[in-house]
Amino acid sequence: MPVRRSTLPVAERRYPLVVLTGASGAGKSTIVPLLIERLAGTCVVFDVDWLIDPLREASPDRGIEWGAFRDTWLHVAAGLAQNRMPTMLVGPFIPEHLETLPGRELLGEIAYGVLDCADDVRRTRIEARPSWRLRDIDEQVAFGAWLRTNLTPVFDTDTATPMATADAVAGWIQELQPETGR
Repeated sequence: MPVRRSTLPVAERRYPLVVLTGASGAGKSTIVPLLIERLAGTCVVFDVDWLIDPLREASPDRGIEWGAFRDTWLHVAAGLAQNRMPTMLVGPFIPEHLETLPGRELLGEIAYGVLDCADDVRRTRIEARPSWRLRDIDEQVAFGAWLRTNLTPVFDTDTATPMATADAVAGWIQELQPETGR
């Protein structure tokens, strides 16, 4: 993807962008509705997968250009920052996916958290998915191992309930937010 300067004004950088990442089977899709409920009015939560189907339909012959997909989410987060709203992107993003994108200059700090589960739990969850879902189990187990080794904090989704995990993530988000006078 060619490097270009964004036309958006520089974000106020009052809030970090929060990326809640995890390998497939970690529980990202399960926790999103719970996070939306818990963080309503204080942090805008997006499941990055929400844009995948529209982008595939918009360009059925070319497929998704993943760099542009990630950069689009950075621009969305920057727009929300202009309105003093922190953003959480829930999806399998890692620092090297985002740091060189044009939209990165519009944001301040990016805080990463990881949803994780034991490898055998991940295998069982992926195998139980509908047949149309990708079953790249070995790759996802390896990605999960990389995430738990390289990023913190890590939120365990196989011993905690989804509600307890959402509470823990929401508490982490509250700790990240500066005082806003609200």
